[in-house]
Amino acid sequence: MTITNALREAAAQLSATSDTARLDAELLMAHALGISRSDLLLRHMAESAPDAFFSMVKRRAANEPVAHIIGKQEFYGREFIVTPDVLIPRPDSESVVQAALDAAPTPKRVLDCGTGSGALLLTLLAERPPAQGVGVDSSPAALEVAQRNALNLDMADRAQMLLADWTQPGWADNLGRFDLIIANPPYVEDDAELAPDVREYEPSRALFSGPEGLDDYRILIPQLPQLLTESGVAVLEIGHKQAAAVAKIAETQGFGTEAREDLAGRDRAIVLRLRLGKGESSS
Repeated sequence: MTITNALREAAAQLSATSDTARLDAELLMAHALGISRSDLLLRHMAESAPDAFFSMVKRRAANEPVAHIIGKQEFYGREFIVTPDVLIPRPDSESVVQAALDAAPTPKRVLDCGTGSGALLLTLLAERPPAQGVGVDSSPAALEVAQRNALNLDMADRAQMLLADWTQPGWADNLGRFDLIIANPPYVEDDAELAPDVREYEPSRALFSGPEGLDDYRILIPQLPQLLTESGVAVLEIGHKQAAAVAKIAETQGFGTEAREDLAGRDRAIVLRLRLGKGESSS
């Protein structure tokens, strides 16, 4: 079977479980051939489809994410290693990175709370040399992925990955202060209905955060004043209906807030800045 026909059949098969069936098929085929998607489409469509492609399509049809099958995901123009131990970086989070770049044009030190694959932190460092960064995560397996990504992107000397759990006392005692803090904390309601490829394959500890999806914001935000420089800024990813609730939590801790939208026009990030004097008074 030619690659052209194999892609057509795979897209039809995957349309029952994926909204991006054709793209999924093309990414899987490119991976099976060991080439880029653009090279596949330009130069290889008349060749015979490799056997490995069909087994990968079967896995995708069973809802396994493409990123897990091929072991990588593109984010902000860079490629990141992905495993089932970390959330898959999503296009929505690119708008969170952009909000952080706009809010903190020249950070010297960046902290990523719940770094996972390291995609947020490493993207910020790549876009803002010579900033230094610290990524913390409570999962040793996730930190291993982040460290591998830092090495692959030649940023191991600028990004320190630390095992730490922000729900535990003393986790930040020796971290110092940061000009920029970014976080994509768990924010899904415990009883929320999720797509099978998310619910069955991505780490629940990085998704769920109580009945309202707000538990981690209530824990993390009160700790931010002690971690920010006086002019520092924190940028948190939020669910598209959570802006008002997260803003209320932040404002009780002395922050001014600004919601930022993603490309679909939905609230996706909230920018927090300490009101004058609050950083020092909270120390």
